Amino acid sequence: MVKQWFKSGSPWIWMTGGAVSISLISVLGLLAMIAWKGLSFFWPSQVVELHLNGSVSEQVVIGEIYDREQVPKSRLEAAGFDLSAYDSEFIERILVKTGNREYVELDFRWVLSTDIKQQSAPEKLAVFERSKNGNFYGYVEQVIENGNVVTDNATERLYELVERAVELNEDALDLQNGDIGHINYELERLRLTEKGYVFDNALTDERVAQLQARRAQLRDDYKVLEERLFALRKKAKRDQVIVRDMRGELVTLPLYQVLDVWFPNDMGYFAKVGHYFTQISKFVSDDPREANTEGGVFPAIFGTVFMVMLMAVIVTPFGVVAAIYLHEYAAKNAVTKMIRIAVINLAGVPSIVYGVFGLGFFVYMLGGSIDELFYREAAPSPVFGTPGVLWSALTLAILTLPVVIVSTEEGLSRIPSTVRHGSLALGATQAETLWRIIIPMASPAIMTGLILAVARAAGEVAPLMLVGVVKMAPTLPLDGNFPYIHLDRKFMHLGFHIYDVGFQSPNVEAARPLVYATAFLLVTVIITLNITAIGIRNHLREKFRSLEH
Repeated sequence: MVKQWFKSGSPWIWMTGGAVSISLISVLGLLAMIAWKGLSFFWPSQVVELHLNGSVSEQVVIGEIYDREQVPKSRLEAAGFDLSAYDSEFIERILVKTGNREYVELDFRWVLSTDIKQQSAPEKLAVFERSKNGNFYGYVEQVIENGNVVTDNATERLYELVERAVELNEDALDLQNGDIGHINYELERLRLTEKGYVFDNALTDERVAQLQARRAQLRDDYKVLEERLFALRKKAKRDQVIVRDMRGELVTLPLYQVLDVWFPNDMGYFAKVGHYFTQISKFVSDDPREANTEGGVFPAIFGTVFMVMLMAVIVTPFGVVAAIYLHEYAAKNAVTKMIRIAVINLAGVPSIVYGVFGLGFFVYMLGGSIDELFYREAAPSPVFGTPGVLWSALTLAILTLPVVIVSTEEGLSRIPSTVRHGSLALGATQAETLWRIIIPMASPAIMTGLILAVARAAGEVAPLMLVGVVKMAPTLPLDGNFPYIHLDRKFMHLGFHIYDVGFQSPNVEAARPLVYATAFLLVTVIITLNITAIGIRNHLREKFRSLEH
């Protein structure tokens, strides 16, 4: 019976099904762990007040409990702690985020449970999210509005003043990056235009007068906008809040540095849920701060999606044309076989090699040549002769080109030869047959190759570090300045952001939750792109299904 069972092939079916199930469970478990560790970071944690005494001097610590672990007593004694009064083999220690970075050496510290003499979660304990120096924890003593102390409904008024300061700061930032940034951009273009006239010996008195008149107009506009900017900043600096910190001292916080304030120990469940989704939306839509350890990741999301879409636009026509030539036109000889072998082998080349190739060929050779021919006036500052989003997209297009070629060829090979012969017999040319019959029928296979290419390109980091990605990009590749799409600019990427925050951060403990949150976000972006492509593929498959019959 057992021998017959093995001969029937059932054991191998069960083993295959079990392997697939284990793989699926592992992937889902990994995603669930990343999601839990990343998304739980945004939940408003309870803020505790710890009274310490023992191996440390008597003091009060206020902060959020981040982690707990059991440490061998012998290890702590070797580090200089006196724990002779305790018989336990292990001692619990707690990781507390204390914030208040400008007044405390470390905003994360380990506290031994044996030193905690009293622990509480008092009401009216505030958390201030600031634009620099991280969070601030303390008790609100006074709210000062325009030099006057607020006496009625101070907490509600504090919320309103913080919201007012945030709106003014956003208006100032929009003005600085928008109209003022446009004027600076135009002034730089005028400088390059004048320099170009000098190179061409075409700088006439008339052109000098036109350039000076345009500069004068832009500078007058700049002065008006600068006055508005200073007025907004002055309004934002109007109010303050006085907070008593864990040292017992009163600290004045200017509200123009405060992004949000909440009292987690006083919040109910629904208030915490609302705050939770607010923090997630800010993480997705805001710019990063504090060496990428705080704030949002919107520039990295935009850079990732923009680069992948640009790569898809480049790689699809080249991959499809190459596959059509190899399958439909190229002779079946040794040269064609060698080309196919080379294409397959290219898929196994390490990605960093593509990055070195992109840096040498695209950036230095091609980009440097473009600068010499068309951007001489920008010298010695390079325009295209430096890493940028265009060279990143081209590098990843070459990296993923074999995937698209192989997938498209497989789709073309599944189309019966009778379809081609029937089209040609009806009088259609080979080009018309390809365009009207073959390519539409192979479009689902083309989309499959594109899906695989997008999945690989979105997660690549090593080549991008050489050809365009940076830790912090001052501007996006897309803005309101002509020509609106700036393919020469550097950009941020979610994959590199994970590497930078996880391994190059000056504050490892603060960065750890953001690594998980950004990793989950990267997976979400890739899944979204793939689902979109899969939807297009299924639509094309249904649309051209009649051609198969």
